[in-house]
Amino acid sequence: MSNGYLEFEKPIIDLQQRLEFIKNDKTLSAEELKKQQSILEEELKQTQKAIYSNLSPWQKVQIARHPKRPYFLDYINRIGTGFFELNGDRLFRNDLSIIGGFVSIDDIKVMAIGQMKGRTLKENLSRNFGCPMPEGYRKALRLMKLAEKFRLPIITFIDTAGAYPGIGSEERHVGAAIANNLMEMFGLTVPIISVVIGEGGSGGALGIGVADKVLMMEHAYYSVISPEGCAAILWKDKKYAPQAASYLKLTAQELLQFNIIDQIIPEPPGGAHWDWDAAAKMLKDHLLSSLTALLDVNPQQLLENRYLRYRTIGQWVEKNRE
Repeated sequence: MSNGYLEFEKPIIDLQQRLEFIKNDKTLSAEELKKQQSILEEELKQTQKAIYSNLSPWQKVQIARHPKRPYFLDYINRIGTGFFELNGDRLFRNDLSIIGGFVSIDDIKVMAIGQMKGRTLKENLSRNFGCPMPEGYRKALRLMKLAEKFRLPIITFIDTAGAYPGIGSEERHVGAAIANNLMEMFGLTVPIISVVIGEGGSGGALGIGVADKVLMMEHAYYSVISPEGCAAILWKDKKYAPQAASYLKLTAQELLQFNIIDQIIPEPPGGAHWDWDAAAKMLKDHLLSSLTALLDVNPQQLLENRYLRYRTIGQWVEKNRE
């Protein structure tokens, strides 16, 4: 990544710079300025379309990790009102890599829980670079139980490279915390929607990912392991990460084909990092559509549908061999 943009985005950046130069060129007449601007804007539009409609899986991973991509709180502040954060797991401490609280999306009050990265080094250190500790998952479950008590739907926002792998995290049983969340989320009697907004890495993502509907942003990824981790295991070298990404089937388009996710949320041209407001609007529209459908389902049917949704993942029909 160079100067805040990805290498394959360079033609777009060059066109944007040319367009900005033309707009500030005082030597051009109004008519000539309008003509040149129109030509460059059309070229920019076509270049964006050409680049972003043919992204490789590795390029999608890079977009999902873009430091200017909107995070959980960026979305919540745009799609909801009155967000009231709740802290702590009541056992150890407050993990800032998972944020949660009450919020209203239009006239629907929900419990929103999301994994959160930082923008600066200081913020990332306080948020474990978006990698939750065990207490983060326990906090998330506490808030889910609270939502169930008040009969509120739950929306979880997935954006993590994985659970925090440090000694303290292991000492406090991060694996058990994730496993407990998986078990408990299957039994919650309120609607659950999960949306992968950036990175969806391994058990760290699954710890808040059991849901009735799983949505995924167009340029996010969702995988059992990171491409670098896979490359280190299979080829002993992370330089093979692009190759691993293509084998892992981690893009939204591939996961929809496998019925791992239920819906792809389109992103603005070039990805969510180019237009936060437009990305938030698309996200809100899809969330409201899914919420409205799930609110009409009775709790017993909700549990049965949720069980069947995960029970059928990985099933296939084998043709008889003659």
